Amino acid sequence: MGKIIGIDLGTTNSCVSVMEGNEAVVIPNAEGKRTTPSIIAFVEGGEIKVGDPAKRQAVTNPTKTIASIKRFMGHSFSEVSAEAKRVSYKIVKGDNNTPRVDIDGRLYSAQELSAMTLQKMKKTAEDYLGQTVTEAVITVPAYFNDAQRQATKEAGEIAGLKVMRIINEPTAAALAYGLDKKGKDQKIAVYDLGGGTFDISVLELGDGVFEVLSTNGDTHLGGDDFDHEIIDWLADEFKTEEGIDLRLDPMSLQRLKEAAEKAKIELSSSAETEINLPYVTATASGPKHLVKKLTRAKFEQLTDSLVKRSMAPVAKALKDAGLSVSDIDEVILVGGSTRMPRIAEEVEKFFGKKASKGVNPDEVVAIGAAIQGGVLSGDVKDVLLLDVTPLSLGIETMGGVMTTLIESNTTIPTKKSQVFSTAADSQPTVEIHVLQGARAMAADNKTIGRFHLDGIPPAPRGVPQIEVTFDIDANGIIKVSATDKGTGKSHDIRIEASSGLTAEEIERMKKDAEANADADKIARERAEKLNEADGMIFQTETQLKELGSKLSDENKVAVEYALTELRMAHQSQDIPAIQTALDNINAAWKKATEAMYAQGEQGQGEAQPQGDAAQGDNVEDVEFEEVK
Repeated sequence: MGKIIGIDLGTTNSCVSVMEGNEAVVIPNAEGKRTTPSIIAFVEGGEIKVGDPAKRQAVTNPTKTIASIKRFMGHSFSEVSAEAKRVSYKIVKGDNNTPRVDIDGRLYSAQELSAMTLQKMKKTAEDYLGQTVTEAVITVPAYFNDAQRQATKEAGEIAGLKVMRIINEPTAAALAYGLDKKGKDQKIAVYDLGGGTFDISVLELGDGVFEVLSTNGDTHLGGDDFDHEIIDWLADEFKTEEGIDLRLDPMSLQRLKEAAEKAKIELSSSAETEINLPYVTATASGPKHLVKKLTRAKFEQLTDSLVKRSMAPVAKALKDAGLSVSDIDEVILVGGSTRMPRIAEEVEKFFGKKASKGVNPDEVVAIGAAIQGGVLSGDVKDVLLLDVTPLSLGIETMGGVMTTLIESNTTIPTKKSQVFSTAADSQPTVEIHVLQGARAMAADNKTIGRFHLDGIPPAPRGVPQIEVTFDIDANGIIKVSATDKGTGKSHDIRIEASSGLTAEEIERMKKDAEANADADKIARERAEKLNEADGMIFQTETQLKELGSKLSDENKVAVEYALTELRMAHQSQDIPAIQTALDNINAAWKKATEAMYAQGEQGQGEAQPQGDAAQGDNVEDVEFEEVK
């Protein structure tokens, strides 16, 4: 077996590493640098430049220089409209509502462009090893959803790599940090702020086992956002003074971006920096220059909301892990953006301890990916990695409820099945509506796929048994199947990268789930009560047909009256009235069956219809709506 390389495919920079003996080695690129800018440029003559050569010509070729493409991975065009306005290149709507980069009329997907960076990493490794490389472990943010993970895997395939594993970036960092500490049990928090994404993962390390306890994050928060605060400040100041918005000119915008990034880096070690952009634009009166001083205090004021935005997921991850701050033994800072002093201060203030300085924030993720590659190839032994899925997964059931099959922070790979049934007599098909999110009702969650199971033989409602199975592999990629247990007929789909979740949607789901916990509970209870009434109406009608002749006229009339009352309450959707009607019909049935048994009639256990008794133990009554 050849070498399995580890690649950190970053928003701003990428890095490649490989196991050499018992040690992971970071491989320098052709320019002699250990990290490579994730930038692609299309230049005259059809040449494509990747990395530092692309970055060097960005100012003179802004509309054909592609940076931060990772922010578009696995998203639909409609989800990235705000992002599209912040880049100097042209984003258009492509096939299947996907965002595409328009280069002279040729439309490139995010996967294609990311593949160019991966090809650069592949070539870097091949030059170093002196052999062809075909297999890789590629990292992704822990909070990437299924569509984004699938898109990353596709980018690897386009680059000519067999992606052996998709691994979460904080987990990879923990692997690199803890490999030489296998004899020591400890709990660590990995705070990973990269160029475009933020993750926080809590892990337990011990005896070669790396177990992720929880993860959280924001897939649209990173160093780029800190840069944009400086860009907007500079542009607004210049507009006030000169009446010109530099953001409207691609070349001026590119110069602002480079100046902002440079200023941010300088402010990590200096209290003040000067931004000097001569000839930044020109008017009829002549050239215009931009000269501004930016202090660290002003920069921290501009970015205060971004820093605070990163801390809410930290608190949530700790809570989900069932730990307190005092339980954390080490805090690891990962990603180049953690070099900003304010970030370290805020994290250390939260955890009450100094962050570990034992890892290189730019390289540790790639090193962890290489170690995982070594585990897969057998070169690294006695290491077990247990990762988790970041978001709950389930399906829509009758009443618009999201029935969760796999909870967030479940260890992967995992497989979970549950049996459901039909909601109408002779229902020939069911729709499997696959959802991702944290809310109780389906409409409040994200649709990640739909498919149908057809050919269900005619049968009364509640009789067919439809087994739905969720299977999440070690890459975090989802496969869903549905099987009619009566006929053995099945259908399955691998959820493809048709769309993804924006950071706003993820945060909205989480925040809404917490803020609207009571509303969710009421909505779920309402749906369940309506379904209970619907089931009682159906079963009472059936039992009256079968047992009506065995009931006394008085008791039969009482049951029929209670049934009419329940129908009216169900139609009005008045929950208290439904509960009263359910109590009344249960009382009427109790009296009727007691009288029937007292007369010594046959058919014990038939008369009183209880919801679960009419179906198998594992069959839920509140299931799929009929697909017309």
